[in-house]
Amino acid sequence: MPFTTLNSRMVEARIAPGQRMFSQRGAMLGYRGDVTFTPNIQGGQGGLGSMLGRRIAGESTPLMTVEGNGTVMFGHGGHHVQVVDLTGDTLYVEADRLLAFDGSLSQGTMFMGAQGGVMGMVRGQVTGQGLFTTTLAGHGSVAVMAHGGVIELPITPQRPVHVDPQAYVAHRGEVRNRLSTAIGWREMIGRGSGEAFQLELSGQGTVYVQASEEKL
Repeated sequence: MPFTTLNSRMVEARIAPGQRMFSQRGAMLGYRGDVTFTPNIQGGQGGLGSMLGRRIAGESTPLMTVEGNGTVMFGHGGHHVQVVDLTGDTLYVEADRLLAFDGSLSQGTMFMGAQGGVMGMVRGQVTGQGLFTTTLAGHGSVAVMAHGGVIELPITPQRPVHVDPQAYVAHRGEVRNRLSTAIGWREMIGRGSGEAFQLELSGQGTVYVQASEEKL
């Protein structure tokens, strides 16, 4: 169920009988029709395994299940909203950036060390993401939150992309990422992590970058 963009900070989704969505609790701004909102305790499409994965990952963003027949407006904290339409691929994104998404998408968690080894785990600490990130896979739409708007940068085998780890929002596709030092270790003394490290993404896909180094 695709989202309709109302403005840069609000989206609207159509809910039909037999379909469901998941949203961050507190993200509903208003709705029309016969729509229900219930706390999600089953881990979404990923089931119990997804729920346990989020517990292991220290997931602290509770979800609501949205069902019924009507339209729902979503927004949260005045953050900018970016809609990502998945067509069988996988989106890698932090759970606290998820505003709302199709219930048809399969949820999971990925260990940061699986993409980048030890430096992948270091990346999680540098950016405040921790050791796990959330994955959404399949066909459907995702509304993601960011500071100051989002730009989509294509990643190709011939043109990898380097971004500030703290400006990174999410990525999709067959993408490898690794954290590298932008300057020598001795020069790092007294500098912030945004200056000392850069995130290199290579392969085939897209990375979403926000216009800020501020975390949600």
